[in-house]
Parts: sequence; structure tokens; C-alpha cells
Amino acid sequence: MEKKSKKIFYVIGIFIVIIAAIVLLAYFLKDRTETKSYTTLWEDIRAEKVVSVEYTDNYKVIVTLNDKTQYYVFVVSRTFPDEVRAYYETLRTTDPNVVEPSITLNDPSAGISWTTIASVLTFVLMLGLGIYLIIAMRKGGGAGGALDFGKTKTRIVTNVKVRFNDVAGAEEEKTELREIVDFLKNPKKYVQMGAKIPRGVLLVGPPGTGKTLFAKAVAGEANVPFFSISGSDFVEMFVGVGASRVRDLFSQAKKNMPCIIFIDEIDAVGRQRGAGLGGGNDEREQTLNQLLVQMDGFESNDGIIVMAATNRADILDPALLRPGRFDRQIYVNIPDVKGREAIFKVHARNKPLSSEIDFRNLARLTSGFSGADIANVLNEAAILAARDNRKVIAMQDITEGINKVMAGPQKKSRLITESDKRITAYHESGHAIVAKCLRYCDQVQEVSIIPRGMAAGYTLSIPKNDNNHMTYNKLNDTIAMMLGGRAAEAIVIKDVSTGASNDIKRASELARKMVCEWGMSDKFPNMFFGGDQEVFIGRDYQTQVSYSDDSAAVIDSEIQKIIESNYRRAYQCLTEKREVIDNMVRLLYEHETIYTDEVDMLLEGKSFEEINEFIRNKEERRKEENRRAEPETPPIIPPVFDPASTIIVTEPKEEPTEEIKDVPENPDDKKDE
Repeated sequence: MEKKSKKIFYVIGIFIVIIAAIVLLAYFLKDRTETKSYTTLWEDIRAEKVVSVEYTDNYKVIVTLNDKTQYYVFVVSRTFPDEVRAYYETLRTTDPNVVEPSITLNDPSAGISWTTIASVLTFVLMLGLGIYLIIAMRKGGGAGGALDFGKTKTRIVTNVKVRFNDVAGAEEEKTELREIVDFLKNPKKYVQMGAKIPRGVLLVGPPGTGKTLFAKAVAGEANVPFFSISGSDFVEMFVGVGASRVRDLFSQAKKNMPCIIFIDEIDAVGRQRGAGLGGGNDEREQTLNQLLVQMDGFESNDGIIVMAATNRADILDPALLRPGRFDRQIYVNIPDVKGREAIFKVHARNKPLSSEIDFRNLARLTSGFSGADIANVLNEAAILAARDNRKVIAMQDITEGINKVMAGPQKKSRLITESDKRITAYHESGHAIVAKCLRYCDQVQEVSIIPRGMAAGYTLSIPKNDNNHMTYNKLNDTIAMMLGGRAAEAIVIKDVSTGASNDIKRASELARKMVCEWGMSDKFPNMFFGGDQEVFIGRDYQTQVSYSDDSAAVIDSEIQKIIESNYRRAYQCLTEKREVIDNMVRLLYEHETIYTDEVDMLLEGKSFEEINEFIRNKEERRKEENRRAEPETPPIIPPVFDPASTIIVTEPKEEPTEEIKDVPENPDDKKDE
């Protein structure tokens, strides 16, 4: 019945649109004869040019002249025909042969005007729209209703395919969530012990760490319906709609218990009350209040587990985080080196990889990467291999994918002047050599003078481990490495450029944190002066600076001292390695990109020729492996005709018993030629 009514309204709507289109088309295609004034009409009548006057519309006449031209005139006067007749009777007293124009004496108000037609059509359209809205309201805002504002926009999945095996790099989080799965599968054993099933689980962590994937895995392992919705789907321009959608969501969930409700980005609706600009009737606050009641109010929802994900747990309302609502908060952190290795293996299941790829080394290269970043890296590597028509993904493809995710794609087609290329080569060589000379710097993985993203070149260094704490010595060595590019320019080119702007910015920020946040200065040891971290305006707008102007001047001097001392260290290191700088620049000019092995050989004192030969051999080995990975095409065997049977027979060729080697050319053959 509902489908039939929809079809009727659909047909009526099409019919109304067709009528409106015909009327508009007729209006725009009608005669565009010129319209003149009433005075002009009387001038033509007195000049005896008018042949006929005919009423066509409300007070609108068409005038035909003796030269066959026509024009329209609006005649408001109802006595116009009498006035014309009286005028010509006066003329006949002097000239009896005067020909009076013919006037069609239609009623000026008779007929239907275009204005009347437009008014009627407008009334019909408004009446049809009103009937449609009344019927839609009587339907109660059904699945296809026009006023379906209060219904939830949730997506229901009853057969989730994701399992815990598809999630890697977070074993502790899996252990916590396996208990939730057991609650859903075997609730009786917990009820018998007097335990209550958790009402909610909040997944907190940086973007891309797999919070949504964990929620799907829980639903897949428990084999229960999975209701997925975003926090922003509750918020609407109409006040009260969000609360209505929350009620409808839990109403649907009760019909499918046990089940899981997953609210992604819950901070869109669950932020602290009273922190915004709205008052007590704010739409977000009403939606949050309804969510709080549904999670732990008078009604019991024991078979419903609410899972939510956010990366801003610090701005959520405290009432949402208390026990009884979100009983458990699981922190999904950035994976460590072991977790990244497992994630690489999960995402590389269906990809053809080269034998040279070492997942442990890749895990070290991707320090700080989330699971989504690693998936993106392998996808970029597969695209690069397919673009080059290769059958396997090489290590170089994955390292290029890492660089592409971190700094953007290479821009080999960019036109670079010789001066810029020279500055870039010495600048990046300075970074790499200082990093190799100083003890606490990260290992140099790649040095390139190919523009990438906003950078003219780059030096990629990776940490040896996933230490969460940075020591004083490591911070100083890192600042010195950042300033190595500027120092190399000053030593070799005897000038400095703007290419070190980003290095100087990052070094200054690191030095300021050492002084203000980490208490690593001589004048202010073990003191905290506050940092420039992001604040939540609704809570922290009254935060003030907690130190005096005199202390600010001392802080600036301490920062300057850290920067200057580390710049001198970098300058001295590069002065001692002057020959190594020149050899590295020659290699960068030759190959544009060099890697860890080449940098180590340079520091060991190897010559440019030896390193160049090493790079060529490495490229040959890679090409040979790609050739071996290509599938061998079977030899084409020509058919042999057998006259006795008149049947085409295919005879396989015998394989040679010994390997046939290439025969060297005989120089005497060339002499004979």
C-alpha cells in the first residue's frame, strides 16, 4: 500500500511538472510584438495609419497599420471604441471618404489572461504540496516519509566478517575486548556470579590506530548485530531531533538484543556541557542528556553494549565517562616496532613481495606510523610496482611509499637551477654527515636531492628503537643535526640560504620545550613554564602565563645558548669531514638518492668509484630478481603434418642435457668480412 501511494504521488508530481513546463514554454514562445503607448496609438489614428484594432487580452489590444506592421497597446479606457467612432464622425463632416479603422468590440475583461493561468497553477501546486505534507505527517514519518527527522541514520550489519585475526599490533587491547565478546556469548555465567555486563566501552587513541576496526572485530567475534553511527549524525538544525534519534536508536537496539551500538567520533555530541556558546536548550546538550539516560537511566538495557571511539577524550563530559555508562576506557596507542611488524604482515597477505623485503627493518623505518599509515604505505608500494609493470613489490617501492606518506610524491619534472641543486646537495649532505658523526642521532636511512612536497630535498633518519623518553644528549644531537644543513652551506658555499627555514623552526621549538617544559636549562633546571599545547576554549580560556617578563628574557637567552652551542658542534664536525661532503655531493649528483649503505661507506673512507660500482651492482641484482619473478612463457611448438594419418600432430622438443653457454665472438670472422 505504501509503495502504491508513493507511485501515485510520483505520477501526480510528474504531471504537475509537465503542465508547468508547457505553460512556461508557451509563455516564452508567444509572440514578441512590440508594445507602444496609448499616445502613440492616437497619433497613428489621427495620421490615418490604423487599419484595425483588436482586443486580445485584458485591456491589451493589437494595432494593425496600413503598412502591415503591428504593435500592442494597453487600453484601460472602456470608452475607447466610442471615442474613435466620435472622432471619425467629426472627420466625415469635412471629408466623407475617410475610412474608419475596424475595431473588434470584445469585452476587455473577457478571456483568461496569462496572469490568471499562472495564479491558478500556483494555487494547484501549493494545494498538491499541502496534501502531500498532510499525508506524510499522518504516516508518522515512516521509512520514506518527508518529515523523517527523528529517525536514526544508523547502519545495521548482522553478519560482520572482521575478526581479531584481522587486527594486529595491539594484543593488550584484544585481551580487554575478548572479555566483551565473552559477555555477549555467555552472559549467564557472569550473572550467576553477581557480575554486571559492562554498559559501554570507550576506545581512545590517535587517528588511524584501528578503533573502528576493533569494534567491528568484537561484533564479528560475538556474532551479534552491529549498529554503526557517527556522532555528527545525531546533530541537526532542529532542536530536539538529536534526542529523538538517540531514543529511536536504542529502541531498534532493544529489538535486536544482544547487540553492539558503535558511535564513531563521539566527541561531536558528547563534549562537556556548559563549555559551548549555547544555553540549556542547546541541541548538543539535549542529545547528550538523552544519551546519558539511555545508557544508565531507569530503563535497563542489559543486552546492549555501547562502544564509542574518539581521539579527544579530554573534552568529553565527565558524566559520560563515569562507571555505569562507559565502564571501560581502552587506550589504543600507536603500535610499537613489534606491532608494526605484525601489521605489515597482515596487510601484505595478498601482495607479491620480493625476497629482499624484511618486515623487521620496515617496522624500524616506520616509527610513529599508525595501522592506517602502514596500510597506505603498502598500497602506494603496490601502485608503484604496477605502474612499472613489475610482478613483485621491491623494497625500494615500500621505502618510496614511506617517503610519499611522510613528505609527498617526488617532483622529478620540476625545473631546478644549477645553483639551487648545488645548495640542496651540500645542505642535505650536512644533515647526513652530522647525524652519522654524533652518537645520539637517529640512523640515516636516505638522502635525496629530488624535490618532494614542499622540500627541495630531504634527509630521512629513523630511530633505532621506540623509546618514549628523549634524553638531554639526544635532544642536543638532534638540534645539531637539524642545523647541519645551514652549517654546510656556510662552510662550502660561504653563504646561507632560506632553505634552512624549516630546520631552524623545528630546532627552536625543540630548544624552547627543553627550557620551558622539560627543565633542561642551566638557569632554570627542573622548572616548568607551560607550553604551547592545544587548549579547550570552554575550559581553559582563562589560562595565563605563569612567569614574569624578566624570566621570559632569561628563557630566550637560554634557548639562544642551546641553538648556538649545537650549531658550533655541527660546524666543527663538518669542517673535519670536508672531503666526505664533496664525495657525497658527487654521489647525489650522479644518483640523486643514496641510502644507508652508501652513507656508511662514505664515512668509512671509500672512494667515489667504489661506491658507484656498489650501487650499480645493487641495481643489477634488483633487476635480476624482477626478471626471475616474471612467469615463464612456454615455448611455441610448431605443428608437424603427418601425411599417413592426415592429422596434425604436435611433437615436443627434446630438452638439451647440458646447458648451452654463449659462445664468444671470433675476431677472425670480422676480418673475413
